Amino acid sequence: MKPALVIVDVQEVLIPFIWRGAELADLIADLADRARAHGVPVVALQQVGGAMFAPEAPGTRLSARLRLQPQDFVVQKSATDGFYRSDLATLLKDVDTIVLTGVATDYCVDATARAAVSREFDVVLVEDGHSTAATGDPEAGLTAEQIVRRHNRLLSAMIHPGGTVTVRSSGTIFT
Repeated sequence: MKPALVIVDVQEVLIPFIWRGAELADLIADLADRARAHGVPVVALQQVGGAMFAPEAPGTRLSARLRLQPQDFVVQKSATDGFYRSDLATLLKDVDTIVLTGVATDYCVDATARAAVSREFDVVLVEDGHSTAATGDPEAGLTAEQIVRRHNRLLSAMIHPGGTVTVRSSGTIFT
């Protein structure tokens, strides 16, 4: 296995609105430290575009809680799918497995996981390493925790000849 840790959109502007936002960023930072210790590249995706994610807006910055290092890679993206018109696929050319974390579970994490499998990557979705809006989805009657659990289940049941999605707890990865 040739993995890379991919962190989706853990940006300053989003942390206060994400279920377990600060806790999640800290968990991902610890996972990134362990990845680096094992020689695994760390890639942080950064949403840009529109008023909320204008490149010069302070909230667009990746969270300082991630403790990104100079050797880490930052890839800007303009869509929910981290691969769409970005440098992510090129950056991951020597990787076969993406360890996936970040926000939002039901948007960019989901889209990036599905796109990765379609590009023949295996995905390890970090069970406790992704989250969604703290409000959940009131219209659908789902709490944030239910959305995270549902996506863990749905993505791990995905059938695709190009790759697989497995779900693992952060404590079992890069140990």
